Amino acid sequence: MAMPFARRDIEAAGAGAGPGSDDSPAAKKGKPELSGARPALTRSEALAFAAVLALFTAGIFCVFLTAPRGEFGQILRLPRSLSDVRLLKDNLAVYARDYQTNFILGYCSIYIFMQTFMIPGTIFMSLLAGALFGVIKGGILVVFTATAGGSSCYFVSKLIGRPLVSWLWPEKLRYFQSEIAKRREKLLNYMLFLRITPTLPNTFINMASPIVDIPFHIFFAATLVGLIPASYITVKAGRALGDLKSVRELYDFKTLVVLFLIGSVAVVPTILKRKRTYE
Repeated sequence: MAMPFARRDIEAAGAGAGPGSDDSPAAKKGKPELSGARPALTRSEALAFAAVLALFTAGIFCVFLTAPRGEFGQILRLPRSLSDVRLLKDNLAVYARDYQTNFILGYCSIYIFMQTFMIPGTIFMSLLAGALFGVIKGGILVVFTATAGGSSCYFVSKLIGRPLVSWLWPEKLRYFQSEIAKRREKLLNYMLFLRITPTLPNTFINMASPIVDIPFHIFFAATLVGLIPASYITVKAGRALGDLKSVRELYDFKTLVVLFLIGSVAVVPTILKRKRTYE
């Protein structure tokens, strides 16, 4: 389904006031608070959003149903630092082993909730998955929850996110819109590059993608595949949690170079196509 936010709308929102610009239709439409059209989810998107909400509700219910009553304070808490992750690992090890299905549901629901509403701390949740489940199982869990949470954020932003994104990241939004317009024919490749590399924050990509008319199937595929390298790095670090002194150690210069090299592979077809066009 085509989104009603055209490129000229975003450009008009960032344009400076000129003679007669306030009275022009483009200028009026460019102001988020005056935009009369509200995007609607397609049927498949609405079903996916409902599934995400159902998973969140079921996960929280399972945690409350099975968690030891005297340990709610130790189990039901969001990690905010490495020390919190270490403490949670110690408190949750037995619970995650004895009630693995319920724990995974609860973990997924909390992770998705944090992603949907842009709550910081998902990197610590990823470290916790690695510490509790190992690289392979923890990696699959993180990629799934990050993709589901990003998709949920996409749906929420499609409904109500335009004014917020325009207010929080006006310059990034104009840059993102212009880059997307240049790469419409190879949009999946560009989105893969953005997901693999830290060029733009993942939170911004989740929120801005529906506003700049990125189709959900492209967003979903790029998120699912593009988050694998970073998830692997984080989950693997969770296995050696005791040796990790700072989150900054996860993405040192060497790691960033590797991520950019992997991401560059995704945009090679676009570069080659441009070269042939100029020739």
